[in-house]
Amino acid sequence: MAQHHQNQSEQWQEWAIAAQAGDKAAYAKLLGELAPYIKNTIIKTLSNQDAAEDIAQEVLISIHKSLDTYQPDKAFKPWLMAIVNFRRTDYLRKHYSQRQDKTTTMDENPEFIASNVTNSAHAGELKDIEAALRSLPEQQQRIFKMIKIEGFTTAEVANEMNMNESAVKVSAHRAMKKLQGLLK
Repeated sequence: MAQHHQNQSEQWQEWAIAAQAGDKAAYAKLLGELAPYIKNTIIKTLSNQDAAEDIAQEVLISIHKSLDTYQPDKAFKPWLMAIVNFRRTDYLRKHYSQRQDKTTTMDENPEFIASNVTNSAHAGELKDIEAALRSLPEQQQRIFKMIKIEGFTTAEVANEMNMNESAVKVSAHRAMKKLQGLLK
């Protein structure tokens, strides 16, 4: 199997070099072979099939636009994977930056909350967690809740609280350690 991947990567490299020289058939073969490989690579780390297909298309467009930047004396696959990883990261960054569109408040669906969130069998554990959180200094509580519960980034918390990102990270880490110690 490793030999197949070696030969596949070498074949892609040959086609890429030929495509750079203007060989349209090699270019078509290259994109035809890369499309399913790219999609399969992305779907392994991203369970959304539609998103994987969208990212694969973005990767193919990027390859089309930047094939002339590929250096024939370098291996092809690392160049390809850099594009795949960049496009996947770009997609995830855009996706998660829009998460405010997907939020809900706790009082929008009290029946769901009552049946799925407030499970009386775990009420004691919940009270322990709430008590542990209350034992933290107010600023650590706020930072911990914003990052770990509300999903803010450290940059967003730093901006909100007029702190630098390093201080926010240290505070969140200390809060987590203290909570771990209290809840053992």
